[in-house]
Amino acid sequence: MAKQVEKPEWARIAEAFEASGQTQREFASARGVKLSTLQSWVYRSRRAAPTRAEPVRLLPVQVASAPVVASESVLEVVAASGARVRFAVGTDVAYVARLVAALGR
Repeated sequence: MAKQVEKPEWARIAEAFEASGQTQREFASARGVKLSTLQSWVYRSRRAAPTRAEPVRLLPVQVASAPVVASESVLEVVAASGARVRFAVGTDVAYVARLVAALGR
């Protein structure tokens, strides 16, 4: 019969799983714990964790007149450093924001 594992220990096990790089099934098998119990504690751990999203930083925008209409719609962002990023209309806004933030570092 397996020994009873307490809540603090399950929290450590869930944390170890997150750092392991293994699937839940592989981790549970290697540790000798029940898969469904591991899944439950990983779920609880993820819900309790604070959101890791970076805060949104708004930047000033200057609207310029559009040049001659091109065959493809392209937008441009000019970072404070002067770096220009051009991207097609419909590009994932979160991706562009991360790219501009990285350029600003």
